Amino acid sequence: MKTWLSLILLAAAGAHAAPPTSAEDDIGRFMAEKKLVERIDQVRVTVGEKVSAGANTVALKTSELVVNAMGFLGVPYRRGGSNADGFDCSGFVRAMYEQTVGLMLPRRANEQAAATQKIERQDLQPGDLVFFNTMRKAFSHVGIYVGDNKFIHSPKPGAQVRVEDMGVAYWKTRFDGARRVLDGAQPAQQPTQP
Repeated sequence: MKTWLSLILLAAAGAHAAPPTSAEDDIGRFMAEKKLVERIDQVRVTVGEKVSAGANTVALKTSELVVNAMGFLGVPYRRGGSNADGFDCSGFVRAMYEQTVGLMLPRRANEQAAATQKIERQDLQPGDLVFFNTMRKAFSHVGIYVGDNKFIHSPKPGAQVRVEDMGVAYWKTRFDGARRVLDGAQPAQQPTQP
């Protein structure tokens, strides 16, 4: 007995020289007449193109996010800060995502960790979030991964937004995990026009 796959392959190849003698042959002829194999192939190509375009859009947005974040190098740390006058760590991450991607992340680092998808360290991509235990509690500090084992963040009072190497002993021993912001994050609220 022929499998469905062999029927599809026969229909695609146009291999039905003999008149149909069974239900399987009728199905093969029907599929060939209706050009179902070609339609299935076109759907596959279309879906592949959309997935590829979506991946390119995500890559473009994360590139823009990193470039935007780099534009804030040197901005001073300010507890509770979330603008160019000064940032704390989670305020910096939140502002970069809102400005660049249009997504509103929660305000605190531990809430940002809870609202994002856990990924393995080796899967880090620019724009992912990296978390550290800097206050003897999980997810007490957050930064944005920029690539090459480095991240950008607003570190502490008296410091400024800067890029750090995750391989330095201080950060390496305090690394708490990596997270990826998904498109399902809450979109930023757009101001209403008067």
